Amino acid sequence: MHRLFARTLRHRMVQLGAVLFGAVLLMAAADDSGTRFNKIGHAMMCACGCGQILLECNHVGCPDSDRMIGELRTQVASGGDDTSIFNWFAAKYGPTILAAPIRGGFDTVAWITPVAVFLLATIGTAFLVRTWVRRRRNTVTTPEGIPVQLPENDAMRERIRRETEY
Repeated sequence: MHRLFARTLRHRMVQLGAVLFGAVLLMAAADDSGTRFNKIGHAMMCACGCGQILLECNHVGCPDSDRMIGELRTQVASGGDDTSIFNWFAAKYGPTILAAPIRGGFDTVAWITPVAVFLLATIGTAFLVRTWVRRRRNTVTTPEGIPVQLPENDAMRERIRRETEY
């Protein structure tokens, strides 16, 4: 009786392993196209002007999202790579349909420039404030409020006057 139970148990374990292996394969195959569809759909904007991501456009009666989602399903099913799908949508709806740059070049510059300008402006402002503070330290104010230069600046002023004389 014990052998029969062990044989049945092994048989059931092999069956369970085969079913689990098949399920994992099916999930991986189904998940690949679904994940790709979601990844591409979340990288595009809805064309209706609501400013939402394509797969998250939720305003009632959107004239564009259903059609665009159908087009996206067709493009993903056709087997093109992500860049070709993005290029197809950009050619049809314009480059504003893309939520993020894909090509490099000017698209990348358009995303980096505002950050670079902000950082340079911050550094420039800090440098300007530092310069003002240094100038302020070299000036003393009399009780009447008249600024007076410190003596160490007098030597520099005399040298500048001599070098700029005609």
